[in-house]
Amino acid sequence: MIPARSRETVDMADLARRAALTDLQLDYAFGIDSRDWARYRSVFTDIVDMDFSSWHGGTALRIPADEWVAQVRDRQSGFDGTQHLLSNHRFAFDDAGATGTAYVVARHYLNVDGEPHVQAIGGYYFHRFVSAADGWKIAACTLNFLWTQGDRNLFRHAARRWADKS
Repeated sequence: MIPARSRETVDMADLARRAALTDLQLDYAFGIDSRDWARYRSVFTDIVDMDFSSWHGGTALRIPADEWVAQVRDRQSGFDGTQHLLSNHRFAFDDAGATGTAYVVARHYLNVDGEPHVQAIGGYYFHRFVSAADGWKIAACTLNFLWTQGDRNLFRHAARRWADKS
């Protein structure tokens, strides 16, 4: 569910929390695209709930963050380039932490036999955040897939390429 825009007065502390959560989501995207796996790992709690079933089927996972990061590394690193664009950030705060959404357009580029291919996904993320001693962390992430363009098999090609290099 997308949190509704708050109609209450926003103070500086609220703006600071929203900026911190926006930066956290941007570190999520930048970590993948720059292949900075330490940065990507830093955004998560030690155990995370990940649900990408709207994109690839299957079920939601409760998984150690280190394992999740390794899986994403193995799926994404074989691409020649990726770009995860996040926008339209919305947040709601409660006693347990925060929830938020961000629109996502993720592009994946792969040169196959000298021919460029692009696969794109559009949708939005729903995140559950918790406040930790070292700042906000993502405890849960759900991808709500809305559209795709290009060949979904590029993920298989990229994973195979990465496995061959490793």
